Amino acid sequence: MEIDDCVFCNIAARKVPANIYFEDQDLLVVPDIFPKAPVHMLIISREHIPSISSITEQHQALLGKMIFKAKQVAEEQGVSATGYKLAFNVGKQGGQIVPHLHLHLLGGKDMA
Repeated sequence: MEIDDCVFCNIAARKVPANIYFEDQDLLVVPDIFPKAPVHMLIISREHIPSISSITEQHQALLGKMIFKAKQVAEEQGVSATGYKLAFNVGKQGGQIVPHLHLHLLGGKDMA
């Protein structure tokens, strides 16, 4: 996939409209357009990294930042006290639809 064809890169570049909940120099947070829970947010790296399987040692701080931001968003969305799920889907068989590193935050219902 070319970066120009990546929906998450295009959202970050403002070429595709999105309801951006949060952004900084490293991350974007947007609601999932096909939510699987009442709260379903995507924490997306600005850097085009195809998948967890593509990360290197240099990405450790970015991954930590993604998880910490997910914790903050869970608190803001009111699901922190009752619990939530964080998931990285990796590859097609792992359920990854968009080949760009992103973390799913799901909450607001029993995820067991």
